[in-house]
Order: sequence, then C-alpha cells, then structure tokens
Amino acid sequence: FFGFKPYIVLSDSMQQEFAVGDMIISRATDDTASFEEGDIITFRSIDPANYGEVVTHKIRSVTTYQGEMAYVTYGTSTGADDAYPALARNIIGEYVLRLPKMGYFFQFLRSPAGYFTIILIPFLILIAIQAVKFFRLVRQYKAEQQMQLAEQKAALEAERLQAEKMKEELERLKRQL
Repeated sequence: FFGFKPYIVLSDSMQQEFAVGDMIISRATDDTASFEEGDIITFRSIDPANYGEVVTHKIRSVTTYQGEMAYVTYGTSTGADDAYPALARNIIGEYVLRLPKMGYFFQFLRSPAGYFTIILIPFLILIAIQAVKFFRLVRQYKAEQQMQLAEQKAALEAERLQAEKMKEELERLKRQL
C-alpha cells in the first residue's frame, strides 16, 4: 500500500525495538546502497536454516558476499551477527514503525475463528437484516390488502344498500300502479 508493507513479528530477536505479536511496517525501497549502520531493514534471508523467510534486523556494517553488496545484520536481543549477510538485492524495505500487539489481531483474522468472526458473522447479520425487511414488507403488503378488501366490502355494502333502496322504490311504484 503506497510502498508500505506490514509484517507480523514472530520472534523476539529484535526485542529492544519490537516484540513478538507486534506488527511492523516497512517502506519498500530500490536504493539499497543508502543504508548505514544502525538502520533496521527487512530482507529475504539466504540462511539455509530459514531460506527465503522475511527477516527484519539491524545493520551492523556494509560488506560484500560472493561479489555482491551485502549488509551484516543482527538481532538486538542477542547482539550476535546473523550467520549470513543480507544481500542488497534481497532487501525489501526499511523499517518505519511498529503497531504494538496488532500482529495478534491479524493472526487471529487468519484463523478459522477469525474468519468466522470477520466474514460469517457480518454475513449472517446482513441476512438477518434483509429477512427483517422482507417480513416487514410482507406485513405491510398484507395490511394494504386488508385495507383494500375493507374498502371493497364497504363499496359493495353501499351498492347493496343502493340496490335495496331501488328495489323498495320499484315495489312502491308497482303498488301505486
């Protein structure tokens, strides 16, 4: 989103900066040569133990690794350098900010219970709202039908009374003749 990407912190290797369960935001960058010691970067690891995983660590120094520009990185919890450097071509972005404990919320959303909470419950609420509207319309329709029926009965009763008056008038005229 506008070059910013969220990540959920899964380990305590950077405990002095952010904690497990926090959500961090990194800003994508193409200028990987501008990083300096102390910057916190997000990169894809080349360590065989966690190859391809996204890691966010602090830069200790600039180096080269197999002829490529790289950064020696470390987690602030241990202070020990990572076994393999972060290659400049594998850098995703630079750490910008953290959202404390928001990672737990987003992990919850990815679970079946989270799916149920975010997708199914609102869907059921919408169905319930539509059902209530439907039954209100049915009730209103029935009420209008009852009213029309009552009006028709009243009109028929008026016609019946008119017909009786005419019949009485005819009877009266017959008697006069």
